[in-house]
Amino acid sequence: MLSLNRLESRWFWQPSLRLSYIVIALHGLAAVAVWLAAVPGLLKLLLLSLLCGQVGWQLYCLCFRQQPARRQGVRHTAQGWQVWQPQHGWRAVQLRADSMALPSLVLLRYRYAHQWFYRSALIAADSLEQQSHRRLRVRLKFSRQRWQAVK
Repeated sequence: MLSLNRLESRWFWQPSLRLSYIVIALHGLAAVAVWLAAVPGLLKLLLLSLLCGQVGWQLYCLCFRQQPARRQGVRHTAQGWQVWQPQHGWRAVQLRADSMALPSLVLLRYRYAHQWFYRSALIAADSLEQQSHRRLRVRLKFSRQRWQAVK
C-alpha cells in the first residue's frame, strides 16, 4: 500500500503460503521422529494425533487465508507504531528492540499499552508486495523513537 503522506505508512498482509508449507513439512518430520522413537505405543498415538490436529488446523487456515478476518496490518504515524486487527482496529504498540527486518521476513515484537507481555507477528516476503515489504523493512530500521513507550 502506498504511503498516505510522509509521516504515515500502512502495510496490510495475509498469512504466508510459504511459511504454512514449511510448518506442515516440519510437522511431517516431527511425525516421522515420533514414529521412530522408542516410546510406548499409547504415547506415540497421542503425539501423532496432536501433530495431525495441528496439521489439520494449518490446512484449514491455509484454505481460508484470503478472508478479511485473517488480515493484519501495521502502520507508522507521527504518534508512533500501531497494529491493526479486525476485532480491535488500530491500537498503539511499543516495538521491542529484538524486532528484526531481514530481506525474506520481518519479525515484529510488540506490546500494547498496559500489558507486560509481548506479542509477535511474522511477516514473510510473500505476505506483502515486494515493494511494500522493502518499505516496511526500511521504516523499521530507520524510524526514530521506535522503542518509545506506548501512550
